[in-house]
Amino acid sequence: MSCVHLAEAGDAAPATTTDCPDCVAIGNADWVHLRSCLACGHVGCCDSSPYQHATKHFAASGHPVMRSVQPGESWRWCFVDEEIG
Repeated sequence: MSCVHLAEAGDAAPATTTDCPDCVAIGNADWVHLRSCLACGHVGCCDSSPYQHATKHFAASGHPVMRSVQPGESWRWCFVDEEIG
């Protein structure tokens, strides 16, 4: 694996929520898929969702790796290197 962020992040179990807390806080229920930050566990909606809270979390926190929260998916994404792992 060429991405040091993915190698260091490990493969923590995904969050078990079915809601994007940031969307719920603004009264939105339009998210598509959820992602979980491997540094702090924050859950946000994907870039196919109107508010893209997972990407906004990266921009605000600098936490580089998130993983899919979708059932049956275990992939991770590094925002810094734009690499999947």
